[in-house]
Amino acid sequence: MSIEELTIDLGLISLLLLVGMVLRAKIELIQKLFIPASFIAGMLGLLLGPNGIGFLPFSDLIADYPTVLIAVVFAAIPIGAAKINWKEKFSNVRNMWVYSMTITLLMWPAGLVVSYLILEHIWELPPGFGFALGAGFVGGHGTAAAVGEVFNAQGWEQITDIGYTAATIGLLSAVLGGLFIIKRNTRRGQANFISDFQSLPDDLRTGLIREEDRASSGTDTVSSNTVDPLFFHAAIIGGVVLISYFLQQVLEGWFPNLSFPLLSLAFILGLVAQYFLRQSNADYYVDKRVVNRVGGTATDLIVVFGITSIDLAIVADYALPLIALFIFGVLWAYGIFHFVAPRVFHPNWFENGIFGFGWSTGTVAMGVALLRIVDPNNESSTLDDYALGYAGMVPVEVAIITFGPVLIIAGAGLPFMLGLLTAWIVLIAVCAKLGWLVPKDKVKKR
Repeated sequence: MSIEELTIDLGLISLLLLVGMVLRAKIELIQKLFIPASFIAGMLGLLLGPNGIGFLPFSDLIADYPTVLIAVVFAAIPIGAAKINWKEKFSNVRNMWVYSMTITLLMWPAGLVVSYLILEHIWELPPGFGFALGAGFVGGHGTAAAVGEVFNAQGWEQITDIGYTAATIGLLSAVLGGLFIIKRNTRRGQANFISDFQSLPDDLRTGLIREEDRASSGTDTVSSNTVDPLFFHAAIIGGVVLISYFLQQVLEGWFPNLSFPLLSLAFILGLVAQYFLRQSNADYYVDKRVVNRVGGTATDLIVVFGITSIDLAIVADYALPLIALFIFGVLWAYGIFHFVAPRVFHPNWFENGIFGFGWSTGTVAMGVALLRIVDPNNESSTLDDYALGYAGMVPVEVAIITFGPVLIIAGAGLPFMLGLLTAWIVLIAVCAKLGWLVPKDKVKKR
């Protein structure tokens, strides 16, 4: 790849994102549907790019960007994390952790369940077909790329496009399904912080924030005379990703029959980097808000590159089983919201639940978007609880992404699936025994 191709790719994606922002700000229908600019940009890239009419001159490597960008997202998770007094916070975050584990342990094997039991008896499908549901819905385009990386090493290259398609459908399902749930439950009086869906502030609809409502995205922790503060934070994350890449090459050289996802190594090395930052007191100069902005930028780019690079011919080959898989996935995610959320959360069950629905269909970013609709002033503790609870859940997700494809390829997909489901049953049983769950009689009154 030449520097010119890299410049063209990033320039085109930037323009598409700007067009998506303008369309969101100007077109009322898009505002009513709360469609994110990254989704609009991706659909435009798919239509105008090499997999569409071929007008935009993207390089041949657009499908490879999400693999690196998702490593940026996972490397950023531990960097700048604050010290936590778990004794004080445990009671507040435990139920969000339980819900996060529920989504992880139920959504990832769900696609395999329906694929093994139903779809493979109707259509001829690859063994990891159903795994694309969890990769796309829960993980998103970047995770789909990471999972595809493992399957690609075994000769099944189509899984990446199927995963990207699942992630794209998941985003749309999060938007449309989430809005439907919000409107219905708001009318039933189950939302605690809004009484009328139509009275939401304009900035949520247009995506443009008024001057009086703007907030800082971070604080300068180093002098710009030395290096720009934004680059300082990006350099830490970039260094972690680079070392992760070289470590990946070394490990795959030692173990040629195994594949090590870059995002998994980036998360582990991110933890190591944060440890050394904290031990040297250098974490004092790391602003977590700036780190989150770097990760958020990578997430937007992942969505646009992922959608743009979908091979429609491959999607057409699996159209019918994909439709069946996606319908099941949306219903399964709604079932988790409808039946589990009221039982897990004591206060603000609807706000926590709708965040989980957005996450389980269209990634965490969509969960945040739906949460902002029902809790525009951040009055609930949903995001704070999630940020703390995520620390205890993400190693499980990384393990699933790392070892799930390997087990499926080895023919152990069914034991893997049953293991995750059994882990969830044990988790819920323990939580019930400890009294963490909401009693059934109180759930019925909600």
